[in-house]
Amino acid sequence: MDPQLIEKWFYSYSDDIYSYLVYYTGSKDVEDLVQEVFLKAIHSIHQFEAKAHPKTWLISIARNLVIDRLRKRKLLNLISINMLFNKEAVIQTGEMPEAILLTNETLSEIYREISSLKNSYKEVLILRLVLEYSVDQSATILGWSNAKVSLTYHRALTALKKRLNRTNDKGGNNIEKTSL
Repeated sequence: MDPQLIEKWFYSYSDDIYSYLVYYTGSKDVEDLVQEVFLKAIHSIHQFEAKAHPKTWLISIARNLVIDRLRKRKLLNLISINMLFNKEAVIQTGEMPEAILLTNETLSEIYREISSLKNSYKEVLILRLVLEYSVDQSATILGWSNAKVSLTYHRALTALKKRLNRTNDKGGNNIEKTSL
């Protein structure tokens, strides 16, 4: 394949890869990981199937890279997503994927609860709810069927709502029922 294609992808998708890695790892220090994703892409370009979108293929590489690193360090269960939605634009515009406005405190509470969910729920919520990826894109990244993505997303939202309701009942933040 044309080496300039990877360069084009870098300029087109590196910000998306960076954002995904920040959300997934909870750290803003992911520049090296972004570079590693594109190095892996160069070495694995022969495995790229043209029917897939390049961005979903690159996100899959990023996901697998993080999982591999975490396995090596045995930290898979310690992933933090406290950095999620630390995007000023989302809070200032008032429009979120589910058309609600939440305060920083409420967002922090939601993401604390997301981080306590099992990994499959956490992953699907990051992709579908936070990054607004389609079911197809999420399925490609996770290596799941569309049905599994939809079912897991529904279950993850249900689990998240239960946790948030428990937090409210215990006197936590007053998180009104939302269309999560």
